Amino acid sequence: MKDLIEYIAKALVDNPEAVRVNEVEGEQTSVIELKVSKEDLGKVIGRQGRTARAMRTILNAASTKLRKRSVLEILE
Repeated sequence: MKDLIEYIAKALVDNPEAVRVNEVEGEQTSVIELKVSKEDLGKVIGRQGRTARAMRTILNAASTKLRKRSVLEILE
């Protein structure tokens, strides 16, 4: 899951070196924290949060296939 989010985020931003993805595993849910540079934050979130919602949908579909639950947090 971590690699999937990192791949998508690096394709979206201007500064792919600044992309940091951290996965926090819980008992039932894993939280994936995405951190990008301040200039690229708008690109990752998108207009009215559409890009972020799309990333969450892809993550949800991939984690459902693995019978897990994942949540995407975009950090500033």
